[in-house]
Amino acid sequence: RNISDNLLLAMSIFDRQRLTNDTFKLDLDRMARGWYSDKYFENIMTMLTTLAEQHYHYHYDTQITGATHSLDVGNLQIEMQFFTRRSGKTIICGVDKALAMLRGATGYVDENGKFINTYAQLQVEAIHDGCVTHYNGDPKQVQPVIRVRGRYRDFALLETPMLGVLTRASRVATNVYETLMAAKGKPVLFFPARFDAHEVQAADGYAYAISVQRYNYDFNTHVTEFVSTDAQGDWWGGYGGGTVAHAAIACFLGDTAAAMMAFAATRPASIPRIALVDFNNDCVGDTLKTLQAMFARYCELQQAGNEDDAKKYVLYGVRLDTGGNLRDASVTPLGDPALDLGVNPRLVFNVRQALDNAANLIEFPTGCETLLRDYARRVKIVVSGGFAPDKIKKFERLGVPADIYAVGSYLLSNDDKTNTDFTADIVRTKINGTWHNSAKIGRAPADNAELEAVAP
Repeated sequence: RNISDNLLLAMSIFDRQRLTNDTFKLDLDRMARGWYSDKYFENIMTMLTTLAEQHYHYHYDTQITGATHSLDVGNLQIEMQFFTRRSGKTIICGVDKALAMLRGATGYVDENGKFINTYAQLQVEAIHDGCVTHYNGDPKQVQPVIRVRGRYRDFALLETPMLGVLTRASRVATNVYETLMAAKGKPVLFFPARFDAHEVQAADGYAYAISVQRYNYDFNTHVTEFVSTDAQGDWWGGYGGGTVAHAAIACFLGDTAAAMMAFAATRPASIPRIALVDFNNDCVGDTLKTLQAMFARYCELQQAGNEDDAKKYVLYGVRLDTGGNLRDASVTPLGDPALDLGVNPRLVFNVRQALDNAANLIEFPTGCETLLRDYARRVKIVVSGGFAPDKIKKFERLGVPADIYAVGSYLLSNDDKTNTDFTADIVRTKINGTWHNSAKIGRAPADNAELEAVAP
């Protein structure tokens, strides 16, 4: 099912509201004790805590202030900025979840083993999920998405999980956005659930939804969100959609038409009927057989005045998922795998031509020719199997009549082009009440006009 715009607009840059841990349900107790942290952060936190308990002071002479000072290292106040260096444009996501970590797990464990939350003592600024950053290759000119000022040992343990959620969510969101750009606003079905652990589905589906909304915002369009599992819609009110898998057709011994007729008879009309037509490696043949069976029943019910039941036999679309090592029966060989194998442009053109010419290719009830032409021409073509921006751009450049792209593993990809790894740097320290630059060589304090104060 699709969602109303209001559900998504109530949790991101689009109305400047934030999700909280009521949505994320983080394991804050173990997070606050370092369960999810790289061990060296636990070592740092423990070292600083011990130094504070010992009232240790670091005596130094530095050019920062031009004098010898005594620094209470254990209680050092620092400024840390979180940023990505993905080249070009990045759709930022995961900020609200990272902030929920700060809110719920900033603090320390006292001598009685009780966790004391000190989040209220931090100064936090952050952008919103759905914002955009740009990176030109200069690490001194990054755009921070979160900036934190406060006692470092209170939140040192949170760097690992905060970076992790920002990295993954922003990578998925940006990969989705680039896919939408390639598709020129055609719907992109979110199909990566089978390529990763189920625990990440809610976060990934949220990143997808944020990206679709960002695309609509940027281009004043109304692309609809389509996810494949209910979990992917959990954080924003969406629900999984889909019709049949190859396994369903196998249950009918490869009879795609019979499988779709059974599906239509037993499932609510609100579920779009999308036939998977490559099971027998004859997409045109199985498209026409399915069309003939479903239209016959649709026409019969329409003529009987039973419009509600007729809706159950509307063929919304056909999905082509031909394996990359196969040449569909309708594709005449040209000897070039790029032109012959898998879901290729010629195959899509063949299916579209068959649908548009269905009145001359299938049998249909008397007096239903006009109805059939309209019915068949409304059938959409969904393509899947190895689709990524480069392949989608090729299809769009050639004018291939694909209506919807189903994309899976690419949306999780993390290669040289899609790497969105986040980093956190201490860039300032507070000495005698004054903030001083202290970034490592090659880095510097940076700014982002979209940073805004986050309430305690």
